[in-house]
Amino acid sequence: MTLIRFPKRAAFAATVAALSMGAPLAQAASASLEGWALMPANTFSDGPTTGQFASGAGGNPLPLVNMQSVQGFSAVLAGPTAGSYLFMPDNGFGTQGNSADALLRMYAVTPNFKTATGGSGTVSAANFNTGATMPGFNAGSYVNLSDPNNLLTVKVQADYQRYYNSAANPLVDASIRSNRLLTGADFDVESVRKDKNGNYWFGDEFGPYLIKTNAKGEVQRREIGMLGVYSPQNPAVVNGSVTATLGSSRGFEGMASNQAGDKLYTLLEGTVAGDAAGTLRINAFDVNTESYTGQQWHYKLDAAGTNIGDMTAINDHEFVVIERNGATATGGGTPFKKLFKIDLNQLDASGNVSKTELVDLMNIADPHDLNGDGSTTFTFPFVTIENVLVLDAHTLLVANDNNYPGTGGRNLGSDNTEFLKIHLDQALNVSAVPEPGSLALLLAGLGMVGLKLRSRQRS
Repeated sequence: MTLIRFPKRAAFAATVAALSMGAPLAQAASASLEGWALMPANTFSDGPTTGQFASGAGGNPLPLVNMQSVQGFSAVLAGPTAGSYLFMPDNGFGTQGNSADALLRMYAVTPNFKTATGGSGTVSAANFNTGATMPGFNAGSYVNLSDPNNLLTVKVQADYQRYYNSAANPLVDASIRSNRLLTGADFDVESVRKDKNGNYWFGDEFGPYLIKTNAKGEVQRREIGMLGVYSPQNPAVVNGSVTATLGSSRGFEGMASNQAGDKLYTLLEGTVAGDAAGTLRINAFDVNTESYTGQQWHYKLDAAGTNIGDMTAINDHEFVVIERNGATATGGGTPFKKLFKIDLNQLDASGNVSKTELVDLMNIADPHDLNGDGSTTFTFPFVTIENVLVLDAHTLLVANDNNYPGTGGRNLGSDNTEFLKIHLDQALNVSAVPEPGSLALLLAGLGMVGLKLRSRQRS
């Protein structure tokens, strides 16, 4: 039993006042680097030649013949075993016009975090289904997104003989056509969640759309748009039926799920036309009906922030959001890279969700200098930081999107991907609900306990 000690009268009054106003009761949690690992920029997997329509950088020329770049990562889920994670690359090389040969995938990854007590700081491929460490990224370590039953209404590269349906371009790779694999010219996936049924929901920026697949990455239904929200790449905008109401590359950058796995929360990266400047929509989506519920909230960007990078759930009403600007260590300006905690049950005076700074990613205590840069303060100055996952009440996993072969984060070479375990001194109110598989085991175990207790009572 926990004993509750009430504060003195003045402090108690202040506490009650803060609660009644929906104000945060504490400053940002004290954060320290608990673990660090690095995946080199030049990490590749098998697949068709990619980068035929993009430009190289950082001494890394394109195309990549008979290879796919594993990075950069834009979303993360827990993996099949403890310590493994499922990371999702985005559309490839940044635009619809240069990523037709970049496959949409999810990779299983296991970082061997360097910590105060050991660890190599390296990253390994893992088996997508078992989490077992693998010597490299190959067919066992990923799933491809595909539309084998032709359920999408959007024209995809697999529908064409030549990339972008242009006679001047190379033939679409045979594996893309025969398996109806999806590419970065079809969708720009930036977020993903797994629902209660084991299906994946991907958040796209070109529609923006929600795309539902099974556990194998196979599309299960047509794409789902959002009423009144249209990116410039949306086919209805392209054919002149509607006007764009959202900026380019400003779609579903963030998406979270409730603990039951039957509701999604989509967070746009840009402001919808007509909304207050600097506010981003959060919409609730019902997995059972496969439709939006009508619930909507607004997230207000910081004065120094320009974009969000990801959103993940702490519990059913509190979430962690990555917010950033485009400044880096080498590109001038002041890098703004922070994690905020938001609460859908509390609104500020302007009607936006309440927001509390959680971690300043440019100022993390690193007493053991885990990344070996000679400093006891760790900074994370990359252009885009698009992965956050709550590991427990005191620990967050964070990783950057290296925009392969992009440059300019820490130095002028192509950026690596860094994986961080960040320790919070102030605990999060994490909902301790197990994954469906773990839940089944837990229930079975409780059943066995019940049988044993009954047996004892009868004897």
